[in-house]
Amino acid sequence: MGTRAIERLAEAIGYPDRIPEGATSFILRTDGMEIAAAEDGRRLTLSCALGDGDFDLDELARLAAGRMLREDAALAYGAFPPFGGAGAARRAFLWQDVPADADRHGLLRLFETFADSCDWWRERVDGIAAHADESVPETMMIRP
Repeated sequence: MGTRAIERLAEAIGYPDRIPEGATSFILRTDGMEIAAAEDGRRLTLSCALGDGDFDLDELARLAAGRMLREDAALAYGAFPPFGGAGAARRAFLWQDVPADADRHGLLRLFETFADSCDWWRERVDGIAAHADESVPETMMIRP
């Protein structure tokens, strides 16, 4: 049996830590992010939490339709990391997958584009959270 997709991904991106033999899920810590990788035999899925929930999820969802045209990553809300564990919590996250038998180049490309998408989304979340406490002063409101 060949190496698992998670192990090939780690090798393709030059991940410094060893992936446990036979692991079907693993958290990759890189560039200040935690990217969860999970393999089910047919697909390798990457996911990344976009924040701790202190932002307007509706605002984030409004951005999703336009981003679907630009990237393969999808916005989701649910348990993160998706493969469970003691630290799983409900939050907004981004996910993307490829066939588990993707070659080294495909896995590297997946990781690079996914990390770029995560950066873009995390910037939006930071912006939404920063403006969450701002409200329009009462004197500026237009009332009927």
